[in-house]
Amino acid sequence: MNPLAQELNSVIRNLNPHIFGMLSDMGKELFFPKGILSQSAEAKQKANKINATIGIAKQGGSVMNLPSVACLINGIDPDHFLPYAPSFGLPALRKRWRESLYPKNPSLGETTIGLPVVTSGITHAVSTFADLWVNPGDKLIIPDMMWGNYTMTFCVRNRAKITHYNTFNDTLTGLDIDSFEQAVRAEAATSDKIITVLNFPHNPSGYAPSSAEGRRIADILIDIANNGTNVVVACDDAYFGLFFEEETMKESVFALLAGAHERIVAVKLDGATKEDYVWGLRVGFITYGIKSESDVEALYDALEKKTAGCIRGNVSNVSHLGQSVVLESMNHENYAEYKQEKFDLLRDRALEIKKVLADPCYSEAWDVYPFNSGYFMCVRLKDVDAETLRVHLLDTYETGVIAIGAKNIRVAFSCLEKEDVRLMFDTILKGINDLRATGG
Repeated sequence: MNPLAQELNSVIRNLNPHIFGMLSDMGKELFFPKGILSQSAEAKQKANKINATIGIAKQGGSVMNLPSVACLINGIDPDHFLPYAPSFGLPALRKRWRESLYPKNPSLGETTIGLPVVTSGITHAVSTFADLWVNPGDKLIIPDMMWGNYTMTFCVRNRAKITHYNTFNDTLTGLDIDSFEQAVRAEAATSDKIITVLNFPHNPSGYAPSSAEGRRIADILIDIANNGTNVVVACDDAYFGLFFEEETMKESVFALLAGAHERIVAVKLDGATKEDYVWGLRVGFITYGIKSESDVEALYDALEKKTAGCIRGNVSNVSHLGQSVVLESMNHENYAEYKQEKFDLLRDRALEIKKVLADPCYSEAWDVYPFNSGYFMCVRLKDVDAETLRVHLLDTYETGVIAIGAKNIRVAFSCLEKEDVRLMFDTILKGINDLRATGG
């Protein structure tokens, strides 16, 4: 094992041995290299006359660039988007994002959380989380309705196994937390570590827990930790902030778990990708919430170095341009106003769907899964196959929806204009009646 990895492991083991035990085999091996990177960083501070350490081209004291590239980016100096960014991410952006997490998650209070490490979008954050905390054969506890890419990330890449629980209760009025509790307690009874992913607002259903549901989820996991089982929780908060109803919990479950117990590693996976509508800029974050009886900052530092080492060995670093654009946007004087405008648009679409689906004409065709947030909503078909309906709608009515399993249809209202809501669901109903008539 590399001596740098051994050094980080020693820090983690001494400050919280439970956390060291939760790291995957890869996580234990990871480190952030010194070598060229540290030498270049040192030279940046001291080599005021000549600096021949940087692996980029420079000209006249600035980064070398093609005018055909530089002219496309107005308002940002080429030195602030063309050089490599640090594998940890831009320091100013990391600090700014952490500052933003406290008002967005008031239950954090004065809890010390880690400094976010920048990832290339939230999918990369999920993958990085898996590398650090998931071993081949580990069981991952997630709901039966899930984002399909989890299978690729956790099962194909990291060779984990998935244990499902019911997403919603039988009456479709909320989460099936009893099923969640049964799943995590069953795993805790046979293993010294459980791993779960909490994805709210949920993809594909567009549901976020009520405050009571969120509190109960946290209490179950804290109780498992109190009973001697290590708990790794990834909060996939990709659609964070898009909460459209009063009773919906307006913060991440991460806020209830960060620093709650020495046997809990809470990991927040979020980013500007959806929160700030910059999908293609690929800027996400991975933030730790842990507990240590002493020097928690040193513990965070060790985990962040392992995380940055994972990024260094994978994509090297995240787009400097993407990070600079996000940082400049967050510091814009009208940032909050602009975000509120887009939030209002999405909320109005979601509320319009609820209004339209209250019409009893649809009740014989499908049941509506609860939704109150995010980008999506789903219906459960009563008597036609979802994939058959999807293809029929596309071929006959030039209307696109997503089929999930045999019975579920997902509608992305994020890209559906409010005035098209009634037409969308009338078209789906028409397609169902076509298939019923033909026995399709």
